[in-house]
Amino acid sequence: MAPKLLGFTVIVLFLSFPQLGAAQTPEIGVESACELAADREFCESSLYQIIGSLLAGPLDITSFALHMTIAQAKLVWGLIPLSFSTHSRQSQAIHDCRYLYGLTLDYLTESLSKLTESSSEWTEAVDIQSYLSAALTNQATCLDGLEEANVNLPLLSFTTHIFNASRSASVCLALVNKFWMGGVDSQQTSTVHNRRLFSGGRQPRRNGDDFLSQYGPVDDGFPSWLSRADRRRLLQTASGVDLTENGVLVTVSKDGSGNYTTITDAINAAQDKSGDRYVIYVTEGVYEEYITIPSNKYNIMFIGDGIDVTVITGNRSVGDGSTTFNSATVAVVGKGFIARDLTIENTAGAVKNQAVALRVGADRSAFYRCSFKGYQDTLYVHSLRQFYRECDIYGTVDFIFGNAAVVFQECTLLARKPMDRQNIIYTAQGRNDSNQNTGISIHNCNVTAAADLLPVISSFPTYLGRPWREYSRTVYMQSYLDSLIQPAGWLEWSGDFALRTLYYGEYDNVGPGANTSKRVDTWPGYRVMTDSDAHKFTVNSFISGKKWLPATSIDYDEGLL
Repeated sequence: MAPKLLGFTVIVLFLSFPQLGAAQTPEIGVESACELAADREFCESSLYQIIGSLLAGPLDITSFALHMTIAQAKLVWGLIPLSFSTHSRQSQAIHDCRYLYGLTLDYLTESLSKLTESSSEWTEAVDIQSYLSAALTNQATCLDGLEEANVNLPLLSFTTHIFNASRSASVCLALVNKFWMGGVDSQQTSTVHNRRLFSGGRQPRRNGDDFLSQYGPVDDGFPSWLSRADRRRLLQTASGVDLTENGVLVTVSKDGSGNYTTITDAINAAQDKSGDRYVIYVTEGVYEEYITIPSNKYNIMFIGDGIDVTVITGNRSVGDGSTTFNSATVAVVGKGFIARDLTIENTAGAVKNQAVALRVGADRSAFYRCSFKGYQDTLYVHSLRQFYRECDIYGTVDFIFGNAAVVFQECTLLARKPMDRQNIIYTAQGRNDSNQNTGISIHNCNVTAAADLLPVISSFPTYLGRPWREYSRTVYMQSYLDSLIQPAGWLEWSGDFALRTLYYGEYDNVGPGANTSKRVDTWPGYRVMTDSDAHKFTVNSFISGKKWLPATSIDYDEGLL
């Protein structure tokens, strides 16, 4: 059934895509186009159906692949039932899949739009790379949820198509990396900012395979894509400051003295897809709400009265029947989200297993002076580009996990007391395709123990991370690693899984846990990073182009500490 549907899709695309085959230079064949694909056989067979043995330009090839992937994602979305089972977790898992495929269609459509804009600059490719990385992450999350809920996959008509759609998205990502990012193994360090993206030639990727290249420059510890007004909002207190510059300010107060008594009501009142900042000042109090910033609510900002003063709390967990994805107290999807001076927690406890405090799949989201408290799976950095500064993250097992491109600066990572016989693992990064621009960078942070762990610290082996997916990528740089870190540093997920394909790096860390002499140096993917390696993960590597820069000229702090 699937091959016939794919063939029909290809015919439709050929008929509805008249510009395909337009002259472009340089033109290449299918074999060359697919050289970075994770599944070259699938890539070549898919492209041969429309291109055959002819030569085609990069834009034509990539556009075709995106059209094909969009068609397959639409097919999957249409096959996912609105209801499936009376079993709560299974129903949630099916709902999660439908929701995630809706987002995936948005990301794919936006990628195609950016690809075909003749005015697009080279750095638009970084956005496309990020969206396609997120699309792959969404599809993996869908399958994770089905497996977690013990859904019988062979009974579901759409699961075969999920695999096909995922492989097609992977092909698209490989094509973007080959044609416009210089290949994942390139050591190019060009700083060209103003070349046209689709003018015909292959543009070099800057800073090699650095997953932070999409960020843009960082000044005074903040990404350049934070506007001058937003930086002021992050650095100022809520009281006595005009927070309405270039935006709207509303107040949430439990006692009824503000505009709203719940955070959810304040979010619902925000204009959809607004380009202006919508600031929600959440006054002192404990807010027992499950909050979602949906994908159509852009540029929302939370300002609290301080860590442990403004608290958003929940207790959903896998142990009580939720999926991991749905267990979050706060879930952020709308792009441009910012939060500061508040606490988000999940109080389910260690015994309830996975229980997320904050899940973030919002592009260009930033968190400043926030605290995230939980046990297993506290902070789900799910997808897209994220930045955390001066935040406290508490947890036990895999308590920073996901597949975003995320940077933590000047944060404190606090290991809590887990259940008996559990290991403590700070990170579980989920990169599942070698072409994804994702990973976790922990820079100038404090990696230590929480108060409840200190009396029993010797009873619980503690590790910097373990590989959740095949291409897991995490680095610790110029951070303080406390004595609780095991000499080996890192832990296997299962046997030798991912040990050859992961990227785990350490650079210039200090503290009693920073000694690398007994690390897992037999793992091919582990390395003590050189200066050159480390520079790929510093603020220099954030440059992505003019669309990420603020309108005014900004001086940038570059390099390592």
